[in-house]
Amino acid sequence: MSGEQSNAGRLYGVGLGPGDPSLMTVRAVEVMAEADVIAYHSARHGRSIARSIAAKHIREDHIEERLVYPVTTETTDHPGGYKGAMEEFYAEASARLAAHLDAGRTVAVLAEGDPMFYGSYMHMHKRLADRYATEVIPGVTSVSAAAARLGTPLAEGEEVLTILPGTLPEEELTARLASTDAAVVMKLGRTFTKVRQAFADSGRLGEARYVERATMAGERLAELADVDAESVPYFSVAVLPSQVDAERPRTPERGEVVVVGTGPAGPLWLTPETRGALAAADDLVGYTTYLDRVPERPGQTRHGSDNRVESERAEFALDLAGRGRRVAVVSGGDPGVFAMATAVLEVASRKEYADVPVRVLPGVTAANAAAARAGAPLGHDYAVLSLSDRLKPWEVIAERLRSAASADLVLALYNPGSRSRTWQVGKARELLLEHRAPDTPVVVARDVGGTGERVRIVRLSDLDPAEVDMRTILLVGSSQTRAVRRGDGEEIAWTPRRYPETGPGPLS
Repeated sequence: MSGEQSNAGRLYGVGLGPGDPSLMTVRAVEVMAEADVIAYHSARHGRSIARSIAAKHIREDHIEERLVYPVTTETTDHPGGYKGAMEEFYAEASARLAAHLDAGRTVAVLAEGDPMFYGSYMHMHKRLADRYATEVIPGVTSVSAAAARLGTPLAEGEEVLTILPGTLPEEELTARLASTDAAVVMKLGRTFTKVRQAFADSGRLGEARYVERATMAGERLAELADVDAESVPYFSVAVLPSQVDAERPRTPERGEVVVVGTGPAGPLWLTPETRGALAAADDLVGYTTYLDRVPERPGQTRHGSDNRVESERAEFALDLAGRGRRVAVVSGGDPGVFAMATAVLEVASRKEYADVPVRVLPGVTAANAAAARAGAPLGHDYAVLSLSDRLKPWEVIAERLRSAASADLVLALYNPGSRSRTWQVGKARELLLEHRAPDTPVVVARDVGGTGERVRIVRLSDLDPAEVDMRTILLVGSSQTRAVRRGDGEEIAWTPRRYPETGPGPLS
């Protein structure tokens, strides 16, 4: 129920279902019987699908209000363009209905499917519901009807169902299709060629189905890839059904390895491209902690291992791909920054793996994630170094620290400490203090994006090695980096993009 005006009539938004009159609800039929006015939208040719569905329930004594769209797919000379023409139409149509309501008449606005699901009725509702007593009668949607006619589950268990309008840009459609479990794309017609290409580019075309005029005369079901674009009407949908228990598309004779980055933490940090690669994989290979960030999908095999066997993991993934499997090697952060991409490419450079395709997909780096939490400390030139001496001597690390510090670069320091490496942070602080002022801001970011996230800004001289572990990254400012406490008490750090012409100087 919505707003109410005394002595005024009542407004109903009546969902009629997907097209078959027998799928109208009992309540929809009751409301039409009670109504004085039956309103419905139509194109300028005068035919209304909504009216045709409800035709046998419309009486001679009903007042019919035909709400004729001024424009559908054609152009318009309205000074406000398409949007202006439609706004004017909705204002005029709602005024016509308001006149009936003010006269005490009950008005039923018919809507195909469900009134609040991409329905024309909602434009009347937004303009009238705050002034008149209103009730919306839900209807069976075209999405539900399409799944029923296909005879396949739409979404099951923890699968995510995404509903998309085909009018979205092709790249947006591609990204969303790549990253979801199940989907329905509506509003096809002239958008069909673009929609089908989005399915193809997302790697999901082989799974997609097509449903035209579900439950109506002329209903058609087909594989999406087989449909002629010239034959597609507006009232059709593309369906990517549930993948639980579905037969996965045949694994190509030639497999591949895709190295993906999960970002610094969980699903919020995954890119759509990465989600798509993970969904398409037959096998997931990675450090168990990173694999745990990836949703489980039917038909996939997960191969978890210790974090210290990168070469063995890479070789295992390439062997699987050599046997025709699609393999996603899962890495934290960005796979090319102190992570798995190097290990995979190093092994892939061997002669026996020369013909195995390898792709690397980017991810959000720990440095960028920490910088965003702290403000913008990486706003100017910066260097990225690892303090781990497991794969290179400390002497090399120390020399690089001196060089970067003397060049007045902001520093992103990965792998600063662990249970077995406890002295490197203290030594690095000593080296940096030879070139940086004691009050240089240092961002100490631990477990960014995780449940144990803690981000602080401290002075370089106050940096405590005991507070740094393997889940921490350090961002050490340059001479120009500023730390400011704002009115809400939050401290932020930022490095200006403009550098003084006189060169580096002390913080002011």
